[in-house]
Parts: sequence; C-alpha cells; structure tokens
Amino acid sequence: MNQSDELLDPPITVSITRRVKPGCEQAFEEYVSGITAAAMTFEGHLGATIIRPLNPAIPEYRVIFKFNRRSNLKKWENSECRRQWIAREKVLIVGFPVVEVLTGLETWFTLPASDAIIPPPRYKMAAITFIALFPLIKIVNYYFKPWLFFLPTLLQDLLATGLTVLLMTYVVMPRMTRIFAFWLYPYSRKKRL
Repeated sequence: MNQSDELLDPPITVSITRRVKPGCEQAFEEYVSGITAAAMTFEGHLGATIIRPLNPAIPEYRVIFKFNRRSNLKKWENSECRRQWIAREKVLIVGFPVVEVLTGLETWFTLPASDAIIPPPRYKMAAITFIALFPLIKIVNYYFKPWLFFLPTLLQDLLATGLTVLLMTYVVMPRMTRIFAFWLYPYSRKKRL
C-alpha cells in the first residue's frame, strides 16, 4: 500500500464504553473476552485493551481496539460474527455504547493500557508535536538528505517527509507521550493515585 492509499485508508483506533447492568458483570466479562477473541481473527486487527471499572458502583467498561486500516475495521463491523456478538450484548448493558473513533494526531497521544482515551487539549498536542518534530526535521535533513543529493529536490523533500512521519508515528511520539504523560493526562494520573 503506498502513501496516498494509507491517507485514504488509515490505521484506526476505536474506543467503546459500556455500562453493565448490575449483576451482569461476570456475564459481561465472558462476553468481552469472546468478542475480543472473535475480532482478533479478522484481518488487520492489531489488538485490544480492556479497561475495567475503577469504581464497582459505576460498572463502566472501556474496550479499545486497533485495526491497521479503516477498511479492515469495516469488514469486522459489517460481519455476521460481530452482529451475533452485539445481539448478545444488549441484555448485559444499560443504555447505548459510547463509541469514539480516533484516526488523526490524537492516536499519537494514546498511552498503552491507559484509562485516558479522551485526547489531551489541542494546545498540549501541538506543543508536544512541535517539541518532537523540530529537532527530528533537523536531524533527518542533516543526516538523510545528503544521501539523496542525486535526486530532484522535490523528491528529496518527499522522502525526508515520509521518513519523518514514520519516525514520529512509530518511534518518537509513543516515547514523547510516555515522557509527558504527567502533563498530557493529569486527570487520569490523579485518578490512579
């Protein structure tokens, strides 16, 4: 898949929050294990995180799962397998699930196995992105572009930008998010203490 296809069919993270009916907690635990295992059999499923209730008086579960492409998520969502699992869920929950879909920069700011799914404020995301991006651009331009001197300038810039985006997504931002978690997610940190 080339870079333009990836822009049209990006990786996707979905967070689903459900409130469980009192007395149905054990049945819901079995349900969530089953639907997660079923989703893992579908192409492009990258894993799931289950966040259990912090307060037993508020039995709210959050399930976060990732797919490598939006198109693979759609295959799962439109499957008969998923429809059967969703039909089982209705007797176990109160109200409707709350679904959040993350595809943009906010996925750079996801802590693994964290209860902080709501993205941080935009000014914080912008600040951390700037702190990470500025030196990375300088480093890539200094070390990488000289190897491409024989290519046209536009192609050099295209390759340097592609490398920068890959490094930001898979190397730099996961580390920056962990380093600055105290500032990005102060509320969730206080809740865990």
